[in-house]
Amino acid sequence: MNTITTKDGTQIYFKDWGEGRPVVFSHGWPLCADAWDAQMLFLLQHGYRVIAHDRRGHGRSSQPSRGNDMDTYADDLAALISELDLHDVTLVGHSTGGGEVAHYIGRHGTKRIAKAVLIGAVPPVMLKSATNPGGLPIDVFDGIRQGVADNRSQFYKDLATPFFGFNRPDAKVSQGTIDAFWAQGMMGGIHGQYLCIREFSEVDYTDDLKKIDVPTLVLHGDDDQIVPIDDSGRLSAKIVKNATLKVIEGGSHGMCVTHADQINAALLAFIGA
Repeated sequence: MNTITTKDGTQIYFKDWGEGRPVVFSHGWPLCADAWDAQMLFLLQHGYRVIAHDRRGHGRSSQPSRGNDMDTYADDLAALISELDLHDVTLVGHSTGGGEVAHYIGRHGTKRIAKAVLIGAVPPVMLKSATNPGGLPIDVFDGIRQGVADNRSQFYKDLATPFFGFNRPDAKVSQGTIDAFWAQGMMGGIHGQYLCIREFSEVDYTDDLKKIDVPTLVLHGDDDQIVPIDDSGRLSAKIVKNATLKVIEGGSHGMCVTHADQINAALLAFIGA
């Protein structure tokens, strides 16, 4: 397997396909690089080099007890980009991965980065507070923690339904998509996934968003039941300089799968512009 070893000894698995300008993907919770299959295959076929890693504690990467926090996730991404000596990179992050992309830029700058894409991403911050009245209450995230701790296998099976919008009246339910979501989630470790819940819910990425100084595309579905658009995508697009918001009508949180053709077309147009 392709892996890099970080400074704390953690092995990070990654896929690296093709040649040309690099596009680097950061996946959502509790998934792995496989969540990007539709986008990686499409952009590979259009002449791009596509790279995606499994976050520590997820997928095929190591499951250390340490470093399951966004500072370390961002540093792991930086280590990968440095190890592969990538330049002129388009960074693409979905959900938690959007926080990772923002925090990478906040910590490491844009010397190697040409563009950024946030898809159904968690920034600025998901948690409801006095300064973020439109956020979700802590009880929601405590419930996710409880679900993971009690029976994460069943929790992931149940979570897939709203994740992909399969609970909508006219939805075309795909059991294969549900099974793939479950399989990716169960590939990771419970400890890292449990700790990651705090990173996508309680961490405030506002300052990171303010540091993004490259062209940025914010893609968000208006039927995202996991990361509601009004307190995430719409706000991020206002905070990031040079950001463009593209709303996917009827788009679920899992729209990289359910609306892959639209997502792929938007990525190709933005990256190639």
